[in-house]
Amino acid sequence: MIGKSLVALAAVLPLAAHAEDVSTTIEVRGHYDNGVGTSVAASQGAVTADLIANRPALRPGELLEFVPGVIVTQHSGDGKANQYFLRGFNLDHGTDFATFVDGMPINMRTHAHGQGYTDLNFLVPELVDRINYKKGPYYADEGDFASAGAAHMTLANKLKENTASVSVGENQYVRSVVTGSTPWGAGNLVYGAELGHNNGPWVTPEAFHKSLGVLRYAQGASDDQFSVTGMFYKGAWHASNQIPLRAVESGELNPYGAIDASDGGRTSRYSVSATLRKRSSDALLQANAYLVQSELTLFNDFTYFLDDPVNGDQSRQNEKRRMGGFDVAQTWFSHWGGLDVSNKVGVQGRYDYLSPLSLYATRNQQPLRAITESTVKEGSVAAYLENTVQWQDWLRTTAGLRYDRYRFDVNTNLAENAGKVSAGTTSPKLSVVLGPWAKTEFFVNYGEGFHSNDARGTTVHLTPKEREPVDPVTPLVKTRGAELGVRTEFLTGLQSSLAVWKLRSDSELVFSGDAGDTSPSRGSYRSGVEWNNHYIANAWLLLDLDLAYSRGHYTEHDEAGDYIPGAIGKVASFGATITDLGPWSAAFQMRYFGPRPLIEDNSRRSATTAIAYARIGYKFNRRWSAQLDAFNLFDRKVSDVDYYYASRLPGEPAEGVDDIHYHPAERRTFRLTVKAVF
Repeated sequence: MIGKSLVALAAVLPLAAHAEDVSTTIEVRGHYDNGVGTSVAASQGAVTADLIANRPALRPGELLEFVPGVIVTQHSGDGKANQYFLRGFNLDHGTDFATFVDGMPINMRTHAHGQGYTDLNFLVPELVDRINYKKGPYYADEGDFASAGAAHMTLANKLKENTASVSVGENQYVRSVVTGSTPWGAGNLVYGAELGHNNGPWVTPEAFHKSLGVLRYAQGASDDQFSVTGMFYKGAWHASNQIPLRAVESGELNPYGAIDASDGGRTSRYSVSATLRKRSSDALLQANAYLVQSELTLFNDFTYFLDDPVNGDQSRQNEKRRMGGFDVAQTWFSHWGGLDVSNKVGVQGRYDYLSPLSLYATRNQQPLRAITESTVKEGSVAAYLENTVQWQDWLRTTAGLRYDRYRFDVNTNLAENAGKVSAGTTSPKLSVVLGPWAKTEFFVNYGEGFHSNDARGTTVHLTPKEREPVDPVTPLVKTRGAELGVRTEFLTGLQSSLAVWKLRSDSELVFSGDAGDTSPSRGSYRSGVEWNNHYIANAWLLLDLDLAYSRGHYTEHDEAGDYIPGAIGKVASFGATITDLGPWSAAFQMRYFGPRPLIEDNSRRSATTAIAYARIGYKFNRRWSAQLDAFNLFDRKVSDVDYYYASRLPGEPAEGVDDIHYHPAERRTFRLTVKAVF
């Protein structure tokens, strides 16, 4: 199907490029804002609210899938953070990809379930105004978790219209949303509220229920604006964890069944944040600050009866977090010897307090024994400098230097694992932009970055389960990356960019099946190429084609093998959007998720996944409209994600059985939305 789509697109592009109805004044924007002169790397860009509004999404986390090359999937209940893949990384729940909402970091460090945990269920997609994305460690203002990339989502300061909508679908899916804005004082009050419920196709209904709300005050224009935003979210669900392939093939387990039906979770998140942007003729001040309180309780059983043949291996991961931070940057614009120059200085800080942070052995969600109970205080500060010089009309450079300092303070029930650790790292950055010539520009990028490790790992001396000696992990893991790229608008209506990149990491984080978590491993090297295309064929038809290929391996040889488990190789995405064709609108999106090594010797590989979404909409009048979304349009029996590790079912050997464990993609499902403007 992917191949046919690509052939069709190849046939359409040259014809559309010469079509008489394509005016030379058409601006290449609409869904992406990636024009020549807008970035310092070919892989940098922006997604507009139009794309978010016009394309169907199965889960809120799929907002990040609008970033070219990103794959968003799930290995458990929809209430958990998604699984993310980009540039040869299985990012697990968010490690090495930094995500922000109005400057507020979403990645949770030293998380109960996984380092960098990124749960986007608290977002109302209708309120997201823009997604600015970057890839690679080339940016001085990006720090922890941003080695593979970063996405900055901004919320709307004013909505074009006030709306209320209700969506219904199979498996008792219901979603009701109200969004709007109204003038208030010198600015606008923006609001949104959502209630949702979904059982999914699972034998044990997921019963994912969530409620969330947003209240935002914003005033001013783009060069002089201020906002304050409050958000809340609560959710609860029964998990649909990955299942062993052998049990499905033998007929013992329904493909949508579960080994332990008592797995599940509940979560909450409350935040208040503020942003400020003020520009004069020769300076720009940008600032944001945030306070967050969140809680999460997860019940997971990934290995069944491998560790405990009597009670099973279910565990409870629990945390309560209070987090605060700020980001302030000042830029000065000046002229040095006739050259346009800007200098930027920034300071960032963040503090996380986690208590309790615990791991318990459980059975049917009832506690059996404590494995570890901790209180963690983790603080960080960063300062950076960035200088941009326009040397010639065709030559621009951006050079930066960043320093990060971390302090970890761990108090735990195992005295041997308590302690305090400090660490710092310096990260140089350099970008060179050449052109444009004939609406085409070229990029050269280099940068160093890092990701932080779980604070508990920096002070550990005994493994929590087995109580065996172990060495502490490196607190901050260095990464180094480079990229060559080109972007062109030579053909009217087409934005096309090509990037060839590489990235080296001093230590890899890999998924651990018995703990359902990540653990440090050897260093790694990845390289790849990305080709992104966004085409406005005419006033009502937009086409997107994104292709990516990457490869990765460990840099230190081991007899077990040098392949990185879960390292994504091939990714393809094709989209077509029809808007304002009379009262009709439509969209089609297909993404291809290629096979991946599941163990180090590459003897076990994942399945290939290709899934299509579609939408058709009709506007009855100015106030009323409806749309029908189809997910997994061709009803393909594919995996959301695959792993390979040992687990034990009743009656199996004590050492367990090595097997593929997978999470099936949901069957074809339809959702109908009716929306009213008021």
